[in-house]
Amino acid sequence: MTTAQPLDVQPSPLALLLLGRESDPRSERGVECPGDLPAPSDPDLVERARAAKAKLGDKVFVLGHHYQRDEVIEFADVTGDSFKLARDAAARPDAEYIVFCGVHFMAESADILTTADQQVVLPDLAAGCSMADMATAEQVAECWDVLTEAGVAEVTVPVSYMNSSADIKAFTGKHGGTICTSSNAKRALDWAFEQGDPRTSKVLFLPDQHLGRNTAVRDMGMSLDDCVLYNPHKPNGGLTAEQLRAAKMILWRGHCSVHGRFSLDSVNDVRERIPGVNVLVHPECRHEVVAAADYVGSTEYIIKALEAAPAGSKWAIGTELNLVRRLANRFAGEGKEIVFLDKTVCFCSTMNRIDLPHLVWALESLAEGKVVNRIEVDPEVASFSKLALERMLALP
Repeated sequence: MTTAQPLDVQPSPLALLLLGRESDPRSERGVECPGDLPAPSDPDLVERARAAKAKLGDKVFVLGHHYQRDEVIEFADVTGDSFKLARDAAARPDAEYIVFCGVHFMAESADILTTADQQVVLPDLAAGCSMADMATAEQVAECWDVLTEAGVAEVTVPVSYMNSSADIKAFTGKHGGTICTSSNAKRALDWAFEQGDPRTSKVLFLPDQHLGRNTAVRDMGMSLDDCVLYNPHKPNGGLTAEQLRAAKMILWRGHCSVHGRFSLDSVNDVRERIPGVNVLVHPECRHEVVAAADYVGSTEYIIKALEAAPAGSKWAIGTELNLVRRLANRFAGEGKEIVFLDKTVCFCSTMNRIDLPHLVWALESLAEGKVVNRIEVDPEVASFSKLALERMLALP
């Protein structure tokens, strides 16, 4: 269980930006497509952010996820994906305050991996993750009971994606499993299947069905028939005991609301519009999208692929819009054409809750000695979560 502890202060007049006024009926649940990125914050806030950060000095360490707005990234001491940032926070034990410009599960991971003397702050507690929210501790415990009744729990190893709550990471650690990222998912699955007899071993993959399926089929040579989908909203997950016994991968019915919206039509359309385009997508995309793409990889892989791309090459990227826009601007001078894979503009609306007003409020509060929106993970939950994370770090 995680406790978020806002200080008893009145909300700042630096109010939330209202994100998303229309829904895209083609998208999976949880994403809004207002047609463009939110407008930049008041430029006067830039000076306030600089002043507050300068006053705090080495006492504060600001982490910025790749999907953040440019105005927030400007004040990040380091940028990266969720796990890289959590490790960066752990590598700065002298920083009294860790301000995590990301979403809730990322701040939890930072709290788990940092020292007891460090305090992790999330500028807006509403910055959640629809994927992480798709698997609750109660649902996963019920799933384990279903696996036990089917006689397969003892040969099943849980593997949970980094994009999960601390409670799910703790469940994973307690049941002998490991955490994975989108870049090491195959190594994590190889390890999991090696924990028992490879002929009978199974994996319960939480909470992103697409990453689990793509890794198993695309990277490990399994078939789609080796995978079953556990739906926590149906009795017994919508599966029979026979289906569970026959499966090798038991996939949780969860997904990323941004990556899940890309379709095979998106791929076909961009190939028709831009002859010679390279389609590069994140493995959180649907299986048919990944199968039709030219390249597939994590956020860090996407960045490195574009860095190495030849001048004049054309790329359609299937990942979050803020990052795609930033990469397009970065490489425009090298003659690289980089476009968003889908014609409908879609950014991560929860990630975009972290805007400059929230960041300024958090930094100014810290500069005044007030800790706001602190994220603290229950010690027992943190202990088992850390065990699962350490198993991942020990992977070959």
